[in-house]
Amino acid sequence: MDHPHSKSGFHATGASPETNGAANTPISQQDLKRLYDYLSSRIIGQSYLLERLLVGLLTGGHLLLEGVPGLAKTRALKTLADAIDTSMNRIQFTPDLLPSDVLGTEVFRPQTGTFEIRKGPIFTNILLADEINRAPAKVQSALLEAMQERTVTLGEETYTLPKPFFVLATQNPIEQEGTYRLPEAQLDRFLMKVVVGYPSYEDELKIVQLVAQEQLETEEVPKIISGSALPALRNEIMKVYLDEKIDRYIVALVHETRKPKDKELASLIEWGASPRASIALRECARTLSYLRGKEFVTPDEVKDIAPDVLRHRILPGFEAEARDITSDDIISSLMKQIAVP
Repeated sequence: MDHPHSKSGFHATGASPETNGAANTPISQQDLKRLYDYLSSRIIGQSYLLERLLVGLLTGGHLLLEGVPGLAKTRALKTLADAIDTSMNRIQFTPDLLPSDVLGTEVFRPQTGTFEIRKGPIFTNILLADEINRAPAKVQSALLEAMQERTVTLGEETYTLPKPFFVLATQNPIEQEGTYRLPEAQLDRFLMKVVVGYPSYEDELKIVQLVAQEQLETEEVPKIISGSALPALRNEIMKVYLDEKIDRYIVALVHETRKPKDKELASLIEWGASPRASIALRECARTLSYLRGKEFVTPDEVKDIAPDVLRHRILPGFEAEARDITSDDIISSLMKQIAVP
C-alpha cells in the first residue's frame, strides 16, 4: 500500500551521483537534486520519506522514523549519512544501554590520581539512533540536553557538540514487544515524526532486484554534499518569502490543537501542540518550498508537512483511544476547520 503522501516535489534530473568536489563548496539546488536522485536509486518507493529526510537535514532538526521492521528505515538514514561528507556514529539502542554508553563518562587514572573525560558516540555530526524506543527512560532523559541545547554535561563540565548536530532515529510501533514508549518531552525534541509505510507491489519487486544487484557491487558511497556547507545553505533557505498570512495560518492550525472549536474534536485531545510546533511547522514549510524550487511558501507546503510536525505533539485522549482514532485522524479533521489563506 502506498503512503498517502508518497508524491514528491522533486523531479529526477538524470545526473550521476558524484561528489561536488570541495568540502566548503556551496550547496546548490542541483546538488540537492543529485543527492535526492542517489537516495532514490538506493531507497525504492519511499519518495515521501526521502523528501522529509532532506527537510530535516536542511533545517538541522532531529527526525524520528516509525514503522514495522524491514521497511528500510535504518537503510535510508545510513544512506543519507554516508552521502554527506561529515562525521557519523550509530548506536543500536537496547534495554541494557546506559547513559554513559551514549554520552561518555569520567574515567579515573590511578597513575595521576585524576579523572579523565572519555566522550561517547554522541560527539558527532550525525547520530543514527537505531530502535531508539528499545532503551529505558534513563537513556532517553540523557538525550534531552543534547537534542535541545546541543551540549552534553559530563561531571562538572559542559561540552558543546559538533556543528551541525542532529539525531536521526528509528523506532518500531509501541505495540511491538520489548519497547518503551518515548516520553512526551523527548518526542517534542524531534522536528518531525515520519511514518514509513509499505511499498507497492512494483516497488517491492524493484527492491528485491536491487538487493540482489548490490550483493555484487563494491563501489564506495559518493560524498555528494558537505556537512560544513549546510549552515550557509540554511541562510539561502531563509530567503524564501513567507507571507504573514501563512504565519497566521500556521499559528491558527497549531492553536486549534489546544482549543478546538468543534466540541467533538475537543473531547478527543488530551494535550495539544506547544509553540515549538508552530516554529517547526514554519521552518519545515519554508524548507519544503525551497526543495520544490519555489520562491515563496504556499498553504500547500504547510498542509503537506503539518502531519509530520504535529502527529507526535498531539496526545489523543481516552475517548480517541477507545474509538481507535489516531493523532493523524485528529490532524486531518483539525485542518478542515481552519480557513486556507
